Amino acid sequence: MCRIRKGDDVVVLTGKDKGQRGIVVRVYPNDTVTVENINMVKRHTKPNPLRGTAGGIVEKEMPIHVSNVALYNSGTKKPDRVGFRVLEDGRKVRYFKSNNEVVDA
Repeated sequence: MCRIRKGDDVVVLTGKDKGQRGIVVRVYPNDTVTVENINMVKRHTKPNPLRGTAGGIVEKEMPIHVSNVALYNSGTKKPDRVGFRVLEDGRKVRYFKSNNEVVDA
């Protein structure tokens, strides 16, 4: 079970986009995540007439390591660490370490 999931609101902790918030678009198995409008790079692409794509300079999001992002806690308005807990009904849920608030409803 991952600490960061698709659709989570995260804050970038290090790098050129430090302090920016965004939504996780995709989680990769090698512990990297793609965050919406974070870590944008310019990619020079060749035209591909078979696919119908034009060539040129395309801006796209690149993955960043999961250790460089933290889940945003709306209660404290800060990035927060995440832990796991098993509820009475047997569900395993994530919770914020600072205020013990459950992330997964």
